[in-house]
Amino acid sequence: MSGHGYDDGRLDLPFVGISTFGKNPYVPDWSNIDADVAILGAPFDFGTQWRSGARFGPRGIREASTLFSFGHGGAYDHEDGVTYLPVDKVRIVDIGDADIVHTNTEKSHANIEKGVRQILKAGALPVVLGGDHSVNIPCINAFSDQEPIHIVQIDAHLDFVDERHGVRYGHGNPMRRAAEKDYVTGLSQIGIRNVSSTAREGYEEARAMGSDIVSVRQFRKMGVESMLERIPAGIRYYVTIDIDGFDPSIAPGTGTPSHGGFLYYEVLELLDGLTKRGEIVGMDCVEVAPDYDHTGTTAILAAQILMNTIGRIMHNRVGGDAS
Repeated sequence: MSGHGYDDGRLDLPFVGISTFGKNPYVPDWSNIDADVAILGAPFDFGTQWRSGARFGPRGIREASTLFSFGHGGAYDHEDGVTYLPVDKVRIVDIGDADIVHTNTEKSHANIEKGVRQILKAGALPVVLGGDHSVNIPCINAFSDQEPIHIVQIDAHLDFVDERHGVRYGHGNPMRRAAEKDYVTGLSQIGIRNVSSTAREGYEEARAMGSDIVSVRQFRKMGVESMLERIPAGIRYYVTIDIDGFDPSIAPGTGTPSHGGFLYYEVLELLDGLTKRGEIVGMDCVEVAPDYDHTGTTAILAAQILMNTIGRIMHNRVGGDAS
């Protein structure tokens, strides 16, 4: 935008144009990523155990995100007194989707991992749009040559199954696969509740392997600040957000909804605090299945929490004020 106002050029309303994430530039050449943040779609949902449909999550989130394409030079938050994601300071690009090979989990996951590695190689923050939660497995694999990370998971389910009927890379396995990595220093698993995807021994094994497990009710009882104090400070975080961590009253568009979930500001305040406690170096948002929510609310929620978290990551980064 010029300094003479916002009437120059196109109005470019949200429903006009191509639906990249936030209507940011599309970069199809993964060897030529020049940005602070890069969005990668991972439309893979062969890891689901019940309702599929998260393969359409990236498209749904991208379309919803056009609502937050602003046109005001950034996103002003009057409560914080901050303009997040100023267009002259934060560069976001959308690199499209990893290629998915139907019925081939290994090849599809490898393609997702390649995309994340290319983003990291470019020095950008990877933000991955799922897909079911199994796409977190290649995302975490991509950090094998990076400094250690601590995983912060927002989810209704523990996802800590080791192996069931030979399945090791489904959407019930990602946190177990992550905990096995020597560069993953621990897990904060927040929002876990009700009938879970993991049996009792899974909880015991998770705690033995370095997990701190907190339910929504426990979170609300202790409050955001106390929850943050349980997460190690001054380190690198990878955030994985399963949309079913939110209550299905605001996020019905998911494969395995679970009542008793989070509301928007609870998660935003947690993630905002996390950006001030350490450094978020990667994130994904998974299990958005738009066809189960004809209002589009679930995809809007996913886009909104991602956009606001990216803004706070950039604003609160050590050594650089992106406000």
